[in-house]
Amino acid sequence: MLKFYLSSQTGNLLKKEKFNYNLTMKSITVFCGSSFGSEDIYQEQASLLGQTLAKQNIQLVYGGANVGLMGAIADGALHSGGKVVGVLPYFLQSKEIAHKQLTELILVETMHERKTKMNELCDGVIVLPGGYGTLEEFFEMITWAQLGLHQKPIGILNIDGFYDDLINLVQHMIDKGFLKQINRDMLLISNNIDELLEMMRKYKAPKVGKWISKNRT
Repeated sequence: MLKFYLSSQTGNLLKKEKFNYNLTMKSITVFCGSSFGSEDIYQEQASLLGQTLAKQNIQLVYGGANVGLMGAIADGALHSGGKVVGVLPYFLQSKEIAHKQLTELILVETMHERKTKMNELCDGVIVLPGGYGTLEEFFEMITWAQLGLHQKPIGILNIDGFYDDLINLVQHMIDKGFLKQINRDMLLISNNIDELLEMMRKYKAPKVGKWISKNRT
């Protein structure tokens, strides 16, 4: 049965979590595109990821829509008997893109509140191909990790090399002194679903701080 949870915590800021070092992942947030993209493999892998999470009894948390890769991963999980929680802003629900078959649908006021809620509900994050919105969600989550606001594993499912250029850009940031190598190591990257999930289970967050100086990289 579809359950609706309404949230209006628009004034709340992300609070530093009490870290749980047990990486038994019961719930994973997935960020991905609201389009299918130009290659069939994107949809195929999104659906397979949903199926895999369901078979491993891992709850899927995602953006709540029924379109593109978002719909594909939700359907993959639901058709395999998995639990799926969608987090959707009111203004997108009004555009009639809300998935109607979810285990739970949480409605929020803003896009930032959406990300905060998705972070609260998960033990880790996976990023699939997508556009501006997917990148914005990914970068905010990895920035929160860099600042020590959470210690959750963040994985990139690099389907058909989709994120190769982004990975190269991150290395360029390191080479030019804007990131530490340890910040690159926070990104778990694989083109294989099972391998990526295993990397996430074994992840240990760095203990160093964010700040970079000319004398310390």
